[in-house]
Amino acid sequence: MAVEPASSPRWPPGVPTRISDYEKPLFSILDETRRSYPDRVYTIFNGATRTFDQVGATADRIANFLASRGIRKGDRAAIFLPNLPHYPEIFFGILKAGAVCVTCNPMYTAVELNYQLRDSGAKALFCMDHDRFYDTAAKALKKSRVNTVVVCRVTSYLPRTRAMLGSLLGKIPRAEKIAPGHLLFDRIVRTADPVPPPMEIRPATDPAMIIYTGGTTGLPKGATLSHANIVSNIRALNEWVRVPHGRGAPPQKLRPGGFHCYLGVLPWYHSFGLTLCMLAACAGGNRLVCIPDPRAGNPPFSDVLRAVQKYKTTLVIAVPTIYVAFNNHPLLDKFDLSSVVCCASGGAPLPQAVAKKFEAKTGAIIFEGYGLSETAPVLTVNPTNSSGRKFGSVGLPLPDTHIKIVDTDSGSKELTQGKDGEIAASGPQVMTGYWKKPRETAAVFRDIEGRRFFLTGDIGHIDADGCLVITDRKKDLILVGGFNCYPREVEEVLYTHPKVANAAVVGIPDPRLGETAKAYVQLMPGVQATQEEILDYCRTKLAGYKRPRSIEFREQLPMSIIGKVLRRVLREEAHKETPQ
Repeated sequence: MAVEPASSPRWPPGVPTRISDYEKPLFSILDETRRSYPDRVYTIFNGATRTFDQVGATADRIANFLASRGIRKGDRAAIFLPNLPHYPEIFFGILKAGAVCVTCNPMYTAVELNYQLRDSGAKALFCMDHDRFYDTAAKALKKSRVNTVVVCRVTSYLPRTRAMLGSLLGKIPRAEKIAPGHLLFDRIVRTADPVPPPMEIRPATDPAMIIYTGGTTGLPKGATLSHANIVSNIRALNEWVRVPHGRGAPPQKLRPGGFHCYLGVLPWYHSFGLTLCMLAACAGGNRLVCIPDPRAGNPPFSDVLRAVQKYKTTLVIAVPTIYVAFNNHPLLDKFDLSSVVCCASGGAPLPQAVAKKFEAKTGAIIFEGYGLSETAPVLTVNPTNSSGRKFGSVGLPLPDTHIKIVDTDSGSKELTQGKDGEIAASGPQVMTGYWKKPRETAAVFRDIEGRRFFLTGDIGHIDADGCLVITDRKKDLILVGGFNCYPREVEEVLYTHPKVANAAVVGIPDPRLGETAKAYVQLMPGVQATQEEILDYCRTKLAGYKRPRSIEFREQLPMSIIGKVLRRVLREEAHKETPQ
């Protein structure tokens, strides 16, 4: 079964089926907005603001600096930062230098970051002046090609009084010592000329980003996205989203030039937060509130609520656990969230009760979508109005996007309407391939009826309204609060423990996070170990959301006839034992 743009009766009125003007450098969206709205605010951080002109000028200086360090077109530069106002300046600066941006999860351990730096061949790394983050970055440089390290300080973009008091009182974390040769962000911005090197970009083929995604087996793979991949997704979403600009007003395209304010609560190292928040805000000339730590405040998450109220946030893009955090906050009713008009949800299924409760509080509407890092990321979206939205589905394909349901064996045979199969997608947002992995790239693409389709690995069907319904997904993938946890990656760590003979990791239901990882461990003959011993070992090598929450020791793990651990059997057992 195939679903084409505008083939559904739920297709929103006025939304075109095709998009154009996306074969351009990704950094052009900043240049265009800077010309149109130079003095409008782009980033907001603890009350301090940066205009599009300021962000653009700093991006030009960073590009100039990188060129002076020998960074050339096609070289890779990595960002290892939370959602700070430095982020868009560095991101666009890397692109203006002609380099490829490698976005790295700031929760990563040194082992995980080191893998990405080595695999991508990154020559530069931007990190944070923070006791934990900088230490991780410094350790991760081992055997990498990184020869330029730039250290960013939070105080750069804090209001002067707050920065001074924070430094004097020791409230702002700092690295104990910066290694010789590592450079400070403030210094390179102050000394570099605001003149980026001349650069010719081929938008359809030149890579702009490498985003690492694990898949269900093996080590993480770098999804390589071209400039046009990402710009096309921004363009399509801009055409799709229609919201009322005032109570009772008719839905319209998002107003540019500062009318809207995005809540930057999703991490920008991930394609969801990057495209739908950081880049969408830039393309529309709108404001973006930087939220480096959503848990901040007393009680936790209070700072997010304060930001919505203080800055009159209009757009929230988040995973379901964020909406749960809103709903369950003990002080929710003390905050005015009425400025919010529209919200997007993705990364995990959104319970209808959660959406209804949030909508009742804000008067906004939440619409679900679906996509992957490999698709920049959005493939399908529900209409952004209550009459077109369909709970239980992830909506319709974006303009210029085509979805087919194919057999799970060959990935080439199209199935009939309503029948479950693998979801295949074609469109200008689909990646060029996996970084330096031609075999893995070939395995996930099929030519069907003259189009290049990407096999998502997710299972679903097309319903009678032409909406995509996801009924299953990559069997082994664990979604922890919207973050992908790949069992094989966790198992690889467990296997390095000297007492572990065999290991398997599966997802089990969790009322707060949706799922968490559980590890089954078979010990070496004649040895003993405690659950805490294994968990402590994982803490040093895995980001928090990847760590198993529990360990179950087994004398034997279920195996197939060829000696493969049967995660399916363990997962079924775990689900029977865990309350739903």
